[in-house]
Amino acid sequence: MPLSFFSERIEAAIADAVGMTQSGMPPAQLTSAVQYAAAPGGARIRPTILLSVAMACGDDQPAVTNAAGAALELIHCASLVHDDMPCFDDADMRRGKPTVHLAYSEPLALLTGDSLIVLAFDVLSRQSPDRALPLIRHLATRTGTPFGICAGQGWESESEINLSAYHRAKTGALFIAATQMGAIAAGQDPEPWEELGARIGEAFQVADDLRDALYDEVELGKPVGQDEIHNRPNAVTELGVDGAVSRLKDILGGAISSIPSCPGEASLAKMVQATAKKLIPSSKLNRVPGE
Repeated sequence: MPLSFFSERIEAAIADAVGMTQSGMPPAQLTSAVQYAAAPGGARIRPTILLSVAMACGDDQPAVTNAAGAALELIHCASLVHDDMPCFDDADMRRGKPTVHLAYSEPLALLTGDSLIVLAFDVLSRQSPDRALPLIRHLATRTGTPFGICAGQGWESESEINLSAYHRAKTGALFIAATQMGAIAAGQDPEPWEELGARIGEAFQVADDLRDALYDEVELGKPVGQDEIHNRPNAVTELGVDGAVSRLKDILGGAISSIPSCPGEASLAKMVQATAKKLIPSSKLNRVPGE
């Protein structure tokens, strides 16, 4: 299944979700900021993984899958809005355009992130309870603390960082949510899918470190060198470029091997490979594991 197929489903689901904020008489600037933050421009990797897992498991209720994918991406968009604010990274570019706090103001950026979080759970709450409740629970677990992206951000305020917990929460949490929510959306047990999400999240972190080291701001669409500026752990700093590339290959190989047995196992492995190619600097990798 081409990645463009997932893109069409994801963008339509996100547009439907954001459209919910326009009913009644909402404040115009906040509504515009929410649309701006959730607009196409990102890779949509997390919902792509979610939809891929759901399809590999049968995808018997596509509307639930679409809602789950939209909710997950809305949480990710919210985290980017908050991460970019002056109290955290103080970034001026995201996805090739001004960050929300620069385009709209700091108060509106804070409200935008909050609105996107609430909207994500609103979207899930409208689905059938037998799947909505576990989807809400898993997304909440991977959003808050102690295991979610809020915990990941919180580790940066500690005097000593537990590197494994930091990476698993800040980067890995929403990838674990992606694989487990994909299984739940298709009516399957989410537990066997945790390892795949964790491995993809770890791979994404290493790939992001490589991109930060090798690309410039125009290529990335966001500021580079943030880890060095904020004294954060970085795979390239610790392992060098070649070491980080080698580590990335190992992680991706393990990710493909960890895919649980399911009807669409082979197609899912190809999707992981295709997604990896979008993340990894092609000049540094000769091939993706599993090809």
